Amino acid sequence: MAFEKKLKRLEEIVEKMEEGEISLDESLKLFEEGVKLSRECGKELTDAEQKVKILLSADDGKVKTENFKAE
Repeated sequence: MAFEKKLKRLEEIVEKMEEGEISLDESLKLFEEGVKLSRECGKELTDAEQKVKILLSADDGKVKTENFKAE
C-alpha cells in the first residue's frame, strides 16, 4: 500500500474511533491496524529522511545514492 493510502486509512481509523460508537472488539482491531500502519509510515519517513540527507551531503556536486539502502 502506498504511503498516502496508509496515511488516509490512519485518518479513517482515528475518526471512527473518536466517534465512540463501535464495540470494544472492533476498537481493538482498529487500534491494532492503526499501530501497524503508523509503524510502517514511520519507517518510510525515516528512510526518506535518510535518503535526503545522503543526497544533500554530496560534496562534489553529484548526487550520491550509493550509501542509501532502499528496501
